[in-house]
Amino acid sequence: MGEITETGLTFRENAALKAELVAAHTGELTLADDSGLEVDALGGLPGVYSSRFAGPNATDEANNAKLLRKLEGIGPAERTARFRAVIAVSFPGRKTIFAEGVCEGRIIEKPLGTGGFGYDPLFLLPERGLTFAQLTAAEKNKISHRARALAQVRQILHDLALKG
Repeated sequence: MGEITETGLTFRENAALKAELVAAHTGELTLADDSGLEVDALGGLPGVYSSRFAGPNATDEANNAKLLRKLEGIGPAERTARFRAVIAVSFPGRKTIFAEGVCEGRIIEKPLGTGGFGYDPLFLLPERGLTFAQLTAAEKNKISHRARALAQVRQILHDLALKG
């Protein structure tokens, strides 16, 4: 089947594209997600372009460097951001169902922490005073945008199982 090109303009469109294509190909229930970072001062960028913000095949370091350059001169109060994850649940021949999780934070001026990946060293959780990269994997997996979306998926699947 190969890699699926994300051509959607939203996380929802990309998640649906992937889930529906695989479900049609396999005939099986399929979950697919799309997620990324939305920075308010940048009008929601990098958004669906999060993994390729600095260009095709960009490294985490290149994406982080570009993000920091774009935010130069913007004060801490205006660096609000969120990680958003959308999961599409697709059944062949049925309407796709969506779950969404959001984790609010802000972008700091220099990376902190060694865990995680992507923008984690720049994404500060104000209520914790730590970046995602400073959390243990277990801590992050309890509070992240993906964890919140997956909790909704768990409920969706539970409800569907009860319906038969």
